[in-house]
Parts: sequence; C-alpha cells; structure tokens
Amino acid sequence: MKYTQLGRTGLKVSRLVLGTMNFGPYTDEADSHAIMDAALDAGINFFDSANVYGWGENKGRTEEIIGSWFARGGGRREKTVLATKVYGSMHTGEGDPWPNEDRLSALNIRRAVDASLKRLNTDHIDLYQFHHVDRNTPWDEIWQAIDVLVQQGKILYAGSSNHAGWHIAQANEAAARRGSLGLVSEQCLYNLTERRAEMEVIPAAESYGLGVIPWSPLGGGLLGGAIRKENERGERRTG
Repeated sequence: MKYTQLGRTGLKVSRLVLGTMNFGPYTDEADSHAIMDAALDAGINFFDSANVYGWGENKGRTEEIIGSWFARGGGRREKTVLATKVYGSMHTGEGDPWPNEDRLSALNIRRAVDASLKRLNTDHIDLYQFHHVDRNTPWDEIWQAIDVLVQQGKILYAGSSNHAGWHIAQANEAAARRGSLGLVSEQCLYNLTERRAEMEVIPAAESYGLGVIPWSPLGGGLLGGAIRKENERGERRTG
C-alpha cells in the first residue's frame, strides 16, 4: 500500500480510503466488520464515515458498526485514521425536529461530535469534516467551536466536503486570522466523468495545502463496468 501525508499535515494516510456509507443500509454488521478487517490487512488505514450514514430512521448506524468493530480490539482503533462528518440533521422522524439539530452552529458541532464519539466507541476523531457548506454560520463561529474541540482532544484535524473553491479560501483565511490550522482536506465528487473539481476546488486545495479525497471515484460503478456487467448478465438470461 502507498501512503501519503494528508495535505500539509504530518498525518500519513493510505492512498486508498475505505468509504463506509453502505455499512448498515446495504451491508450488515458482520460483513462490514469483515470488510474493515480486509482493508486493514491490505494496508488501508484511512476510513471515512458521517454521522448521518445509516439514513432515515437508522441515522448513526454506520458509526455504531465502526464502533463495535473498534471494540473488538486487536489494535483496530490505533491502526485506523478515522474520519467522519457533521452537518446533516440527525432527526429520525419521531416527533417534530428541534432547532440546532443540524448544520454548523457551535452548539450543533459540540453536540454532534460528542454523539459521534459515543457511537464510534472512541475518545477522538482524527479528521472531522464539514459535510456541506453552512451559509448561515460565520466561519469565525465554526473555528471557535473546532478550536475548543482540538484543545479538548476530541478531534485532531478539520476538513471540508462538497465545498467550492471560494469556500475553501474563505474558510482558511478566517482560520489564519485566528491562528488556527484551518481545513486540511476537501472531499469532493471527482472522477473521469465528473471533472468540475479541476476548475476551482483542486486549485484552491493546492494553494491552501489541502489533501483531496475524491468521492464516487468510479462514478457509482459506471467506470468499474457496472453497465457492461449488467448487460452481460442480461444476455446470459436471454441467450
């Protein structure tokens, strides 16, 4: 396995990242554990999740599966660079949603990170990512919350996801004014069929020293031959 430093940090991560979005909704706990074991055995040390994964009434389920995997011991947590995300509403549909259950207010960030830590069965998150842009919360407030969490040892680094290039610039300029480290990574949609990130996002990431974590690198399976394989199965059924 090849490793690289994440952006301008000293953190070493595998070039391949294990995405866990399907753990829970489509992959049961036993199979999810087996996948994580196989990834670790192959040298993949970078696992990515989000608090909303599990979806619908099962939001948080993916983090719980990762947490139960960590609980099995064997150095699993120590060998893993753990990334998760905050932004989406964790309301499960029971009763009316309360204000401040989503987005990036200092209040929600504080509550969300504690909830994720409990589900993940760990005392810290290595990379805490903003899942989307919050246009209603100033960056100074966001960085104030993140700085406190870093001081408390609950998170080590902050990253973004689905941010435009100018959002990255805005975020890191605000962090610089505070003397904060700022964003160290951006997770964006990027593959051979979707290359808009090359216009502004990747140049901004390069300028500010962010690592780029592409999501859907195979275009939802399209670039992995999903359509061809399905057509071949159809031909066998009708042949």
